[in-house]
Amino acid sequence: MVASITLNQKLNLEKIAERVPNAEYSPEQFPGLVLRISRPKTATLIFSSGKMVCTGAKSEEEVYKAVKTIIRILRSHGIDVRGEPIIEIQNIVASANLKTLVDLEKAAYLLENSMYEPEQFPGLIYRMEDPKVVLLIFSSGKVVCTGARKEEEVKEAVNKLYNKLKELGVLIMS
Repeated sequence: MVASITLNQKLNLEKIAERVPNAEYSPEQFPGLVLRISRPKTATLIFSSGKMVCTGAKSEEEVYKAVKTIIRILRSHGIDVRGEPIIEIQNIVASANLKTLVDLEKAAYLLENSMYEPEQFPGLIYRMEDPKVVLLIFSSGKVVCTGARKEEEVKEAVNKLYNKLKELGVLIMS
């Protein structure tokens, strides 16, 4: 998951880098400070504007836990964090298994908004309109879904995809 967090305040990254152990900050290379935590295992970019980007969480719940932990770490090292953070999920990348083989040649021909160039990439790229996600479909039946902003959208997209592929007769039932 990728989430953006707004703290609505400016932050002194030099001060955070000095006080917080394992904070990584090299302003000459990148304007943000990186703070990694192990539970949940995430990496968060913190910017002086008070904006943060958290990556690596495996669920929406983990995003909220990670943000809470980071704010607790900052406060425990004397960094004044005021107010409640505004947390917004920007992107979810998830994998699924349709548990059946897929005829990608036939699927590419029948599926609108799809692209399949096996010389370039082994998967079929399918742009779904509702929910608005991109699905990478492999002949093995494995699927990668990206672009969702809610876990429910991932489930909906994979179910819709399965039904659509079944309807088109491109699933190879063993």
